[in-house]
Amino acid sequence: MTSTPTAQLSALGVSIWLDDLSRDRITSGGLAALIADRNVVGVTTNPTIFASALATGTTYDAQIRELAAAGADVSRAVFEITTDDVAAASDIFAGVYGSTGGQDGRVSIEVEPGLAHDAAGTIAQARELWAKVDRPNAMIKIPATLEGLEAITETIAAGISVNVTLIFSLERHRAVIDAYLAGLEKAHAAGIDLSTIHSVASFFVSRVDTEIDRRLTEIGTPEALALKSKAGIANARLAYEVFEQAFATERAAALLDAGANVQRPLWASTGVKDPSLPDTLYVTELAVGSTVNTMPEKTLQATFDHGVIVGDTVSGSYDEARAVLAALNELGISYDEVTALLEKEGVEKFIVSWNELLDTVSAALEAAR
Repeated sequence: MTSTPTAQLSALGVSIWLDDLSRDRITSGGLAALIADRNVVGVTTNPTIFASALATGTTYDAQIRELAAAGADVSRAVFEITTDDVAAASDIFAGVYGSTGGQDGRVSIEVEPGLAHDAAGTIAQARELWAKVDRPNAMIKIPATLEGLEAITETIAAGISVNVTLIFSLERHRAVIDAYLAGLEKAHAAGIDLSTIHSVASFFVSRVDTEIDRRLTEIGTPEALALKSKAGIANARLAYEVFEQAFATERAAALLDAGANVQRPLWASTGVKDPSLPDTLYVTELAVGSTVNTMPEKTLQATFDHGVIVGDTVSGSYDEARAVLAALNELGISYDEVTALLEKEGVEKFIVSWNELLDTVSAALEAAR
């Protein structure tokens, strides 16, 4: 299998995580097959993924009947169902977790999106999810809102591994790394073994292109159209530069010497939205060591089938990436405005999905009763 594109990515130092989870995928052996055949070493979930899983099939029916008989309300039912899936998936990845020293074999579960601007509520639910899943290879997803930064620090300080999600801007990425380091410092002071704490910073890619390409199309000049589908990759490449710089500081070095792990960049939203683009674009153009690429299954299979991995496509690209963002600014496209909008929309979309999940489970509970 060493000749496959996914194996080549893995050899380069890219961890492939699947951006999907369902009970059917767990019980059918499909998830285990992706570990064996597609070099998948982790899973990410979000409210949209769970809403889709619960809306189809019958694999949740028995548990829903049990929860209905026990008188569970919809919030408790969703909590039980989703944490059970994450615990079961974590068990499937236990071997990967062990063989990678805890770096991979990770399964992420997100705090309720309605808590995105509630630091105290996020911290409390992160602890509750961590305790309920009760697997060392779980990761709690916390959105990178301003309020989320405090929650990241306090959750890391408690020794809980965190997947920071919904990062769109370089400034926020720097703040996320700072929050992680602050949490490690507090954990170290409390005597917690830093080597047991892991974190990734999920930097979203395709959504940046979708929004900026729409604006470039509206401008319509040759200069504008020539920049289409370049912003997302440029932004992510500069995020990798931020990562390199942040973990080369004396502050980070002191923590690493004490056993801490770097907070790896994770490329999220890597499914290509524009059908005119190569379907492996956000994989092959962001191939570099010490990263995670979380892929929808369609992107994973496309990469395995025909991805062309030519090595590191990120290091040394920073000046070119800065030129792309500068050209967008010259056209009047505000980077700060776009990234703020995408964060706001990201939270709103997850809240919509969460409400759909609640509606689906509520209807199922009612039918079971």
